Amino acid sequence: MNTAAILGIMLMMFLFIGLPLIILMIVGLYKTFEKAGEEGWKAIIPVYNIIILLQITGKPWWWIFLMFIPYIGIIWHVWTVNMLSKSFGKTEGFTVGLVFLPFVFYMILGFGSDKYLGPYGDPAAFNAHKTRNNFDFDNDLLNH
Repeated sequence: MNTAAILGIMLMMFLFIGLPLIILMIVGLYKTFEKAGEEGWKAIIPVYNIIILLQITGKPWWWIFLMFIPYIGIIWHVWTVNMLSKSFGKTEGFTVGLVFLPFVFYMILGFGSDKYLGPYGDPAAFNAHKTRNNFDFDNDLLNH
């Protein structure tokens, strides 16, 4: 088999398998963002969606730089995904699903009946969100 045929097969596999899985993940992330009170379109823009994900989980925006460190960045990515699942009342088992089968578990998170409980990564904001269901990140953090 020549190189062109192999590349053609790889392209067809991506178009019929990879692309639909990516679309499923984006749709699930879109709905997850909406459940967390963010606009869904923010899930579509690369890098910006990670910043919004960090905001939803209650972690600082500069964690995105830690996520881009080779090998070590995986730890911050998994940690953020774990905080996302806990922000929706899920367990570590669900985190494993989000890491290894994101196209399935983001759909479950986005379209499921789970409610956003607040930014798990920021205990003060998480507890305030649970008690008041409305936390003002800009003003309340300054008053503590």
